[in-house]
Amino acid sequence: MSLENFDLASLMFYIFAIMVIGSAVMVVSARNSVHSVFFLIFAFFNAAGLFVLIGAEYLAMTLIIVYVGAVAVLFLFVVMMLNINYAKLRAGFLQYLPVGLLIALVLFIELGALMYASVISESARAAVSVAIPDAESVTNAHAIGNVLYTHYVYLFQLAGLILLVAMIGAIVLTLRHRPDVKRQRISKQVSRRRDESVQMVKIKPGQGA
Repeated sequence: MSLENFDLASLMFYIFAIMVIGSAVMVVSARNSVHSVFFLIFAFFNAAGLFVLIGAEYLAMTLIIVYVGAVAVLFLFVVMMLNINYAKLRAGFLQYLPVGLLIALVLFIELGALMYASVISESARAAVSVAIPDAESVTNAHAIGNVLYTHYVYLFQLAGLILLVAMIGAIVLTLRHRPDVKRQRISKQVSRRRDESVQMVKIKPGQGA
């Protein structure tokens, strides 16, 4: 690419892309889990910048509001509330290293196949070009909602159930039962009788309660 064809959008793309890659590497390589969550939030912000560059501002705002405002904050609270033994966690790193490398290899193979199908394959490029609606008549929110709630509605509901299970799991993991804490028991309050909760006291004139 020559310097005269290098515009501001290309420069911002390379800046955001480098930041996303660097943040992703720091997420898996940081020694502190809280630092990993902060790098994950930084990666989300830069990915939102990439979405803005390609004209998908709806996805950019969704990424910031949903992932940064909810998911990443949930990760941060869970990491801070769990009592993680970092020494024990690092001790088993070499034990699970072959499995991690195998998963990474499979992931890179899938990404390579996806890039081949979308960039090199002419038939895949033709199919994608036909599926994209007219940008002047259809907004981003309408196009995403039309695909998400028609063709992928069951997968969308399944993703919601997975997030619900994850939220319940985080609550169960951080729940602490202490005997010195008074807890409200709704069933005991509802089932009590009048004579157990009301006491009639006769106060004589001139005396306090």
